[in-house]
Amino acid sequence: MKKVIVIAALAALLIWVTGALAVSGTAIPRYEPDPSWPKPLPNNWMFGQVSGTAVDSHDHVWVIHRPKTLDQHDRYGERKMADCCFPAPPVLEFDQAGNVVQTWGGPPKAGESYQWPDNEHGIFVDHKDNVWITGNGDKDGQILKFTKAGKFIMQIGSNGKAQSSNAQDNMGRPAGVVVYAKTNEVFVADGYRNRRIVVYDAETGAYKRHWGAYGKQPDDAAPRARAFEGEGSPQFNLVHGLRISNDGLVYVGDRVNNRVQVFKLDGTFVKETYVNRGTHANEGTAFDIGFSPDKQQQFFLVPDGSNSKVHIFNRESLAEVGFFGGHGGHGPADFFHLHNIATDSKGNAYMGEVAGGMRVVRWNYKGTK
Repeated sequence: MKKVIVIAALAALLIWVTGALAVSGTAIPRYEPDPSWPKPLPNNWMFGQVSGTAVDSHDHVWVIHRPKTLDQHDRYGERKMADCCFPAPPVLEFDQAGNVVQTWGGPPKAGESYQWPDNEHGIFVDHKDNVWITGNGDKDGQILKFTKAGKFIMQIGSNGKAQSSNAQDNMGRPAGVVVYAKTNEVFVADGYRNRRIVVYDAETGAYKRHWGAYGKQPDDAAPRARAFEGEGSPQFNLVHGLRISNDGLVYVGDRVNNRVQVFKLDGTFVKETYVNRGTHANEGTAFDIGFSPDKQQQFFLVPDGSNSKVHIFNRESLAEVGFFGGHGGHGPADFFHLHNIATDSKGNAYMGEVAGGMRVVRWNYKGTK
């Protein structure tokens, strides 16, 4: 009898780790934590809060973190008080094995003219291998475009120039960023202060269009009251993450409203779904979006920093079919203040943690079951 109980307990643990809590009869993606990724950072470097991850067309993984969030104990090497430790440069590129390929980033050097964000936030690598950076510091209203090697190309918006959600030339603490290759447009989740998606030409930086929740005009004066049942809020409330699917639909993580809204490329509202809608935590649940590796992208993933899990949704029905994680902590199968997600061509998921998490983790895709 005891043997049966032990076997049942182990089976339950495996189900939790691989995310197989699914709708009956529905095959869903399965994921397992990979505690060996990444490799230890060189040079006694440490991560601060890992606010953004991205995967490029070569399946290299890009990470942006916040060096300034490391406390004095994590800067002993920098202060020449011990061998360890030093803040890593803000932007790091990893290969599939978890080795650091290159690093760069930070305030401009002599002869450079960009404004590095006061608080690093998002990162995206486009189809031309250009790297886009956002920041959500109190005065951050800009996004930056660099070459893969870190050479500055372009800045859209300005630091310290506050603008409304209907302004064309500046943003308000932008969060997520995505470049859509077919139109060469950059879509921004403009996000912490403003309440919109805004689109610019990725080559020239020219303003193209913007929209708020349900595809309507954003209203900064509207209350930020949250609706946990019934009709949803008519305005975004911390629009945070976004991704564009292979079939040209824009998926937006409306974080504090606990929902994902779907739009056409021109801002036309299509549909929405809620993510643990009853969660009252101030941070919300819909932090970001990632897709499954199949061509149709049958599923999308939503990291939930409040409930320490990654929700799995069917993209067609918008029904939640499972999750992975679900336990808070710092172990290999735990999550601590999940913040974002990116997936590679094999389906592996890379997630950054902020607050006291200060790490990037990989969960390996194990197919569907």
